[in-house]
Amino acid sequence: MLEHVELFFKSIFIDNMVFAVFLGMCSYLAVSKKVATAVGLGAAVIFVLAVTVPMNWLLDKYLLQDGALVWLGPEYADYNLSFLSFILFIATIATMVQLVEIVVEKFSPSLYNSLGIFLPLIAVNCAILGGSLFMQAREIETFGLAFNYGVSSGIGWFLAILAIAAIREKIRYSNVPPPLRGLGITFIITGLMGIGFQSFGGMLTGGGDDAEEATEQVNQVTQPEVVAPIEEEVVVDKNEEIDEKVISYNDVNK
Repeated sequence: MLEHVELFFKSIFIDNMVFAVFLGMCSYLAVSKKVATAVGLGAAVIFVLAVTVPMNWLLDKYLLQDGALVWLGPEYADYNLSFLSFILFIATIATMVQLVEIVVEKFSPSLYNSLGIFLPLIAVNCAILGGSLFMQAREIETFGLAFNYGVSSGIGWFLAILAIAAIREKIRYSNVPPPLRGLGITFIITGLMGIGFQSFGGMLTGGGDDAEEATEQVNQVTQPEVVAPIEEEVVVDKNEEIDEKVISYNDVNK
């Protein structure tokens, strides 16, 4: 359970698609002029990622990986179809995007018209394909974690475009210098938001082996050395030796 919670928050705040790896910037900048439009596109991205990432996980697990076809028989254990990853991943994404486009056009024509060409362009949105490729590269172990990663990555992208859309609606009434109006101030705000999201990087590193090792090193450096007390017996022996030497010296002088 802890693994799911960690992956969820990490995908939203720390490894955000927009602010960490700058994926999906085309739609992020073009459709973030109004909050209503941003909400519609963000919801579509969440749905597509939530469906395509676990589906592509199944394809990668049982079809594309080296030896994934062993379930067909021992003679297929040496097959490696990983070179088909891009083709199959994009085919899965295009299918889901086409389904979303049909549903949006049917139930919300106004949103369909406001999104325009950017709704079908979700199929080639690098944030969508990046979710499946990151899932493959990070070797996510279970179907549940793959679904979690797809949903949380979509929520992260949704929060990013929703936040910038709300700011851009308010900034229309601000006194922005003419050279920075439009995309200029949007890029600056995006950079500042990226810095803010990166501040969540220490949220999941509060305790662990690294923290314990660092604490031990600090204690070793700052802790003063303890000098062992001198035993009384040793002092007495030293004094007796000195007395014997003094006596012998006096005898010689006599």
